[in-house]
Amino acid sequence: MTEAVPNPIRVMVVDDHAMVRRGLATFLMVYDDLELAGEAESGEEAIQLCSEVKPDVILMDMVLPVMDGAAATSVIRKRYPKVQVIALTSFKDKNIIKNALEAGAIGYLLKDVTAAELALAIRAAHAGRATLSQDVAQVIVQTAGQPPEPGLDLTEREREVLALMVEGLNNTQIAGRLTVSPSTIKSHVSNILSKLGVSSRTEAVTLALRHGLVT
Repeated sequence: MTEAVPNPIRVMVVDDHAMVRRGLATFLMVYDDLELAGEAESGEEAIQLCSEVKPDVILMDMVLPVMDGAAATSVIRKRYPKVQVIALTSFKDKNIIKNALEAGAIGYLLKDVTAAELALAIRAAHAGRATLSQDVAQVIVQTAGQPPEPGLDLTEREREVLALMVEGLNNTQIAGRLTVSPSTIKSHVSNILSKLGVSSRTEAVTLALRHGLVT
């Protein structure tokens, strides 16, 4: 056991599985510089409990009923900026990771983390330092190296034109549907092909269907 400290780090555990909460509570008892401040089984309960137990660090599951961990983290970080949140979850999905970090989580760890690693991450969070699981860091690096999703820069009108292209309409037909001139539609189609990085209407339609750019 570590040497006792006068002001242990107060840790709140947020997870909808009782066995996980009990396991983490037991883990905290092993370290004299860490103590259990409270437990919550939902994002809403975590937010409410924050004002009562005043934790220093929160271990937050990301997949929770009703309000997910990222949403709860965002609210807590806005209301209690001194409270640090570590995402502790089984998921390394890039969107979940992105949401957690954008919400203000200072760390993202997977639940297969060792007790020693988790203790170090809690101490680091309390000191304002970030900690990421190696697998999570790898996902972030891979995601950063990927090109952006196609079609993000399409205007609303260009999306309308693309949707009609998917229906199989030609420029004249699209112009009639949108009550504009064929030359205007020709310009929109040219912009669409350029933004999607394709050279033909067929490629544009295929890309739109593959990536769900139109409904």
